[in-house]
Amino acid sequence: MTAKILAERYEVQRQLGKQTGRQTLLARDLPTQKLVIIKQLFLGSDFEWQDLKLFEREAETLKALSHPAIPRYINYLEIDEPNSKSFALVQTYVEGKTLEEHLRSGRTFSESEVKELAKSLLDILIYLHDQKPPVIHRDITPSNILLHSRSGHSVGKVYLVDFGSVQNQAAKLGGTITVVGTYGYMAPEQFGGRSVPASDLYGLGATLIYLVTGLHPTELPQQDLRIQFADRVAHLNPSLIDWLEWMTEPSLNKRLSSAGEAWRSLTNPRHIEKSPVTLQPPGSDIKLTKSSEFIEIVIPPQGLSFNLMALLSAAVPLNYIYLLLLYSSEFWQFASSHINYLFVIILYILVTLSSPVVVIFILALFRKWRFRIDSQKISYTSHLLGLRWNHSKPSPRPDIFYLEIEETGDKVFNVIIRANHQKYQLGANQGLSESEIKWLATELSQWLGVKIKKVWAD
Repeated sequence: MTAKILAERYEVQRQLGKQTGRQTLLARDLPTQKLVIIKQLFLGSDFEWQDLKLFEREAETLKALSHPAIPRYINYLEIDEPNSKSFALVQTYVEGKTLEEHLRSGRTFSESEVKELAKSLLDILIYLHDQKPPVIHRDITPSNILLHSRSGHSVGKVYLVDFGSVQNQAAKLGGTITVVGTYGYMAPEQFGGRSVPASDLYGLGATLIYLVTGLHPTELPQQDLRIQFADRVAHLNPSLIDWLEWMTEPSLNKRLSSAGEAWRSLTNPRHIEKSPVTLQPPGSDIKLTKSSEFIEIVIPPQGLSFNLMALLSAAVPLNYIYLLLLYSSEFWQFASSHINYLFVIILYILVTLSSPVVVIFILALFRKWRFRIDSQKISYTSHLLGLRWNHSKPSPRPDIFYLEIEETGDKVFNVIIRANHQKYQLGANQGLSESEIKWLATELSQWLGVKIKKVWAD
């Protein structure tokens, strides 16, 4: 079968990829006999001028770049064929497999290899971002990074390819906003059409998280737009985990701002302030469950504590008077004479059970509380004999604005979370000790990332 030749020069070897309206080919440059990559954009029914704009921008950018880890521009063509018209960008062929292909084949990366890979890619980004004006790749993903010639403990040669989403000065002066990139690897600001050098750092950080977890960012949970991965990579050095979290910080103002700064921070990690270790007080029956996705506190029934017994002792005389007045009323005299005797006994039992002492006794022995915060909402419920009701009205999770401990004199009474106009309170009313309140306050503070504020109770 005769091989297809494009522009009377490039002999097509095989198709490497295909999308709607475009394809990528491996071809041989006949005059030089070297392999090349041809990216072809077709003028068909689904053609959009914005695609051509990005295609031409990629060609112009590659033409101006010269770096051993970036494909080199060779040619830009308009190809007329009997049944189609297309534009073609010819660039040097880079041998190797993508990170995506490596991971799918079962390859794993050690911590030292991840750091080596990160430094190689940061070197490329330093070169790109130092251009005048800066060149921002905007689509750093495992599919756009190639590795070749792995040897010994070396990760191999690293290449950054596919500049089809690149932004340069021409893009800024174009007067339109183009949102491009790959979901999960795009920095939050890119969704608004804004890209800066730190946007590439986010893509690199998300790519490295994929390497260390084996999961794409879209497969990992998020909290406040932060990728939650630390619980899956406990084997890594905490400084590397901190650096990856810094690289993928959703807030542009808090993220590493340049590839040079990221390189230096990887080499000389910042000091990590460790959160104080909190231990559940001895004898506490509270069940605390937390993960990257939620924190849940279950408080068991209080039981008959000394304070509760004192309260019951004081309430018994009042309860006796209450029942005596109730049962001596005209209603009960009428009921005893005119209503079925069994029904009256049942009514007597129900009324007795509703007396203050009995209600306090039942609540103390059987009611428990469940307090839960996840990425969506805060809920605080009471549970009694199979029944469940909201102890406080649920609120959206983002409404939390501070955490406080309520004190009076030398005693801690409650830990309180305020979410907009809603107040959630754990403490004395649930039979918690002072040490339990302080412990829960610390756990909530660390999980929420909110400082504890002390207030004086009236």
